[in-house]
Amino acid sequence: MSEITVRVPAKVNLQLAVGPLRDDGFHDLVNVFHAVSLFDVLTATEPSTSSGTLTVRVEGESADSVPTGEDNLASKAALALAARAGRSYGADLLIRKTIPVAGGMAGGSADAAAALVACNELWGLGLPVEELMEIGADIGSDVPFALLGGTAVGRGKGELLTPVETGGTFHWVFALADGGLSTPKVYGECDRLREAAGEEAAWPVASEPLMAALRDGDAKALGLALVNDLQPAALALRPSLGRTLDAGRDAGALGAIVSGSGPTCAFLADSGAHAAEVALALTGAGVCRSVVTASGPVPGAVVAG
Repeated sequence: MSEITVRVPAKVNLQLAVGPLRDDGFHDLVNVFHAVSLFDVLTATEPSTSSGTLTVRVEGESADSVPTGEDNLASKAALALAARAGRSYGADLLIRKTIPVAGGMAGGSADAAAALVACNELWGLGLPVEELMEIGADIGSDVPFALLGGTAVGRGKGELLTPVETGGTFHWVFALADGGLSTPKVYGECDRLREAAGEEAAWPVASEPLMAALRDGDAKALGLALVNDLQPAALALRPSLGRTLDAGRDAGALGAIVSGSGPTCAFLADSGAHAAEVALALTGAGVCRSVVTASGPVPGAVVAG
């Protein structure tokens, strides 16, 4: 085939438990991922120039802040896939972004996952998703989940996944902020705050109340169980996020949390209609750049045409 299009979802972290700093500079995590219906779309076509050339173009949400060279995660993923196949393949990649850039919703990792799926099809490699996940884990800790989708518990750096069955659909409102937050800086601030407070990081474990709420499809219980160990660090670096969280709670959200390393804030609603009400209130409060609604869980990266 000469063109493959893949749709890939954003994620929200329902729980992000950050353990002690490891010798390799990472942290052991328990990360409850939840894929939501906010999508990037990547189209891979046969290269317009020489067969071994890889190009990247980006359109849409904050496109001008996404690198298109060798630092682009989709490019890295495609090159890693070609290396695994042992050949010099090429492709022209077009990424249409809706997922916020540097927003704590794994947009770059999602694009890497989409590139793996698209190029696997374009080049006729036929690699199973398990092998794509293995390749993706070397690109970024969130890439395997973007391939898997649904809801899952991630351990290690977040790349060791256990799928979680959920009892229904959950409705979300996302408050998008101006500018991003650097994930390494947020983790560094988390370490700094813990050291300043004399706190030792506990070994991370999955929250049983959160797991039960997911299994039961209980949105109210899930809202009460949302937790993010990086939230204090994100608030320290971007204090205005506190006003955003307060505005969502005041609007009646069942739960409010900074998504991942931020600065996107996530609010849980009890229905699509309730999500629309919370979104309207957040828009009127003027505490964020824009507001979107979504639902989950949804599948991971999938060929769309």
